[in-house]
Amino acid sequence: MRKLTEAIMLAAKVHDGQCDKAGEPYILHPLRVMLEMETEAQRIVAILHDTVEDSADVSLEDIAEKFGDEVRDAVDAMTRRDGEAYLDFVSRAKRNPVARRVKLADVADNLSQARAASLPDRLKERYLSARKILEE
Repeated sequence: MRKLTEAIMLAAKVHDGQCDKAGEPYILHPLRVMLEMETEAQRIVAILHDTVEDSADVSLEDIAEKFGDEVRDAVDAMTRRDGEAYLDFVSRAKRNPVARRVKLADVADNLSQARAASLPDRLKERYLSARKILEE
């Protein structure tokens, strides 16, 4: 549980001051995704899933050092590469079992009624396509 607490603190630091498209504190999104997970590794990946993308101060090496290779590999699978098409990224994430589970919850949270109301149609379609790929 100590590692999960450390992961939550790291994510809170990275996402401090960030808001989502609805104007809510961004940290609420990874927290909601985390609450849908069953294992500690899934929970840690869920809370950290946007940290590498959103911070130049957090690297995959940092994640491996603090949380281990399994978490690093799943966070890596959930980190979109520069120039990578979104659905290619989703297909890559799907190949890692932990990342797949977390990405499904991530997409479900993004499509939740409260969040989806503030999303442009193009993003809703993108998330629906992602869910279809992940569920195949």
